[in-house]
Amino acid sequence: MKIIIFGLGNFGMSLAMNLTETGNEVIGIDNNMNKVNMVKEKISHAICMDATNEMAYQALPITNADLAVIAIGENEGAAIIATAVVKKLTKARIIGRSLSPIHDTVLNAMGIETIIHPEQDFAERLAKKINLKGIVDNFSIDKNYSISELKALPEFEGKTLEELEFREKFHLTIVTIIRRKVRKSILGTTSLVHQSEGFIDKDTVITADDVLVVFGLNKDIGKFCNRANM
Repeated sequence: MKIIIFGLGNFGMSLAMNLTETGNEVIGIDNNMNKVNMVKEKISHAICMDATNEMAYQALPITNADLAVIAIGENEGAAIIATAVVKKLTKARIIGRSLSPIHDTVLNAMGIETIIHPEQDFAERLAKKINLKGIVDNFSIDKNYSISELKALPEFEGKTLEELEFREKFHLTIVTIIRRKVRKSILGTTSLVHQSEGFIDKDTVITADDVLVVFGLNKDIGKFCNRANM
C-alpha cells in the first residue's frame, strides 16, 4: 500500500518503520527536520512540511495514497486541521489519532471511522496482561469480544484439540497456535523463534509452552485465565 503518515513522534515513527518493513511504500511527514532526518533512511520518503498548510500538499502524491494516518501527538489543533485538509484532498482511508474526548467528537463529526488512542490502548492491553496472568497478549474487537494469546495449561500437553473438547469446555475458538521453534542461521548459530502453526484442526496436538490464539467473549477469556492461575 501507499501510506502517508503525518507526525513522526514516537508513535508515528515506529508505525512508519514497521509498515515499511512489511512491504508498504511509506511517506513520513513532520515539521521538525530533526525527526525527518532520523527516519529518512528507514522509510521510502521523509518530508519536512507543515501539515496545516494546504498549499504544501501540492508536492505530495496525496491523491494516489491508499491510506493516510494522522499521527500528530503534540498539537491537537494541528492534528484537526491536518485531518480536515487530508479529507478534502483525498478519498483514501484516513486513520486519526485522538488526543482527547473533544478530539474524538471532532473526528467523528468529520466522518473519520477509524480513531486510535495509542497510549490508552497500550495501557489497557498492559492492564489485562497484569490482571490476567495467563494472557500473553490481547486485541479487543469490541467491548465484548477479543482475540487473545493464552498460555496452554499444563494438562493440555500431548492431547489433541478433539480430546480436550476445547470449544465445548471453554467456549473459545482457537484460531491458531504459536509454537517455539529452533531456527538455524546461515552462520550456523541457532535461536528460538515464535512461529504460527497456521491452520489447525481437531487432530492438532498441544505441546509444552504452546500459546493458543483464541477468539471469544472477554468473560470466557477471563475464566480461562483464572483457571490458569489456580
